[in-house]
Parts: sequence; structure tokens; C-alpha cells
Amino acid sequence: MSDEDMSANPLPVLWSFRRCPYAMRARLAIASSGVMVELREILLRDKPDAFVAVSPKATVPVLVDTGGAVLEESRDVMMWALSQNDPEGWLDVVADDPSHVAAFFDKLDGPFKTHLDRYKYASRYDASAAEHHRTKGADVLAEFDRTLQSQTALSGDSAGLLDYASLPFVRQFRIADPVWFDAQQWPHLHRWLGAFLGSKRFASVMEKYAPWQPGETGIRFQALTL
Repeated sequence: MSDEDMSANPLPVLWSFRRCPYAMRARLAIASSGVMVELREILLRDKPDAFVAVSPKATVPVLVDTGGAVLEESRDVMMWALSQNDPEGWLDVVADDPSHVAAFFDKLDGPFKTHLDRYKYASRYDASAAEHHRTKGADVLAEFDRTLQSQTALSGDSAGLLDYASLPFVRQFRIADPVWFDAQQWPHLHRWLGAFLGSKRFASVMEKYAPWQPGETGIRFQALTL
């Protein structure tokens, strides 16, 4: 698609970084919704001026809709996409228990993410505290395992919003030390994570794209064939 065609039929723009778990869950929700966006892959070590101009805090994901509104939080991007189209029923859990969903996100994006960062990137913080943060993060994962013992997914009978919001972060927790992670007695969590990592859904949202350059048209990113 040419720049001329894109300007005639503007798409929402999603600024993304492939490996960022926040950007990953935004892409997962957009892909599930089937809403088409112009995906602009960036390098966090070399952020384009156009990206920083749109969002001075310069963290991904950032979505700019066709009306110019800027969404800078991944959960807002997820809700934006799913509110337009939700063929897999990801928002059912919100309708059923909105307070539970809000508390889940607050815990995931707050304490759990803090422990994840200070465990996975301990050298940036306090290396001596890495084991403490791993233990605290593992407590949350053990809760997930208990939930998954009694139901198929964190969202209920099928994977949805809570699952795809958290799977990218659980993946990162495992990456920090796969041998340790795989040795933990979390059979239901291992099944849940393994199914995601081996899925066409995960492969599709993790496709590699060249970094966006000024003057270029981004990638047309839409529904997946699942």
C-alpha cells in the first residue's frame, strides 16, 4: 500500500516493539478483534522522533486512532480494540466481574511486574535481592496455577482478556531462568503457558518486521488465521 493510499484511507497507528510484553498483549487484542492498524515497529534504543513527538514518555505500545486520540497504556489499547469487535468474547469476564478484572490488572501491572523486573534485570537494580523478587513473583504464579487447576483459563472456560494480558509477562518470568521455572510444581501453569508458546496466535503476533523509518508506511496488521 502506498503512502498516497494510506493517507486516503488512514488507519490507526500502533507503535510497537516486538519483544515488549505490553506491546505484545496489545497486538494480541488487536489481532483477536480483527481491527486493522498500521503497525510501526521501533527499536527502543533508537526511538524515532515521530514516536517521541506523539508520546513524550516514549514507551510502547502507543496507539493513535484515526481521530488523533493517543492511547499510551496497553490495557487501554486492548480495550479500544475489543470494544470495536470482540469475536472471541474476551470482554465477557469484564461484564461478569469488572472489579475482579480491575484488581487483576492492578496486581499484574503493579506488584508482579515490579518483582519480574527486579528478578529478570537484577543487575540493574539490586542483584542481592533477585531471589526475594523471584519468590514474590512465584507466589503470583502459584496462584495462577491454582486457578488453572479448577478452570481451563484465567478468564474462565476459555482463554481471554486475563490470559492474554498476563501470558507475555509469564513468558518473561520463565525466560529469566527456564531451568528453574520448568522445575516448579505448576503443572496447570506449564500447560497453559506451553499451549500459548506453541500456538499460531503467538507466532503470528511475534513475526519480525524491520524497524519503521520516516516516510515509510507501516505494516498492515489485522486479524489472525487461528
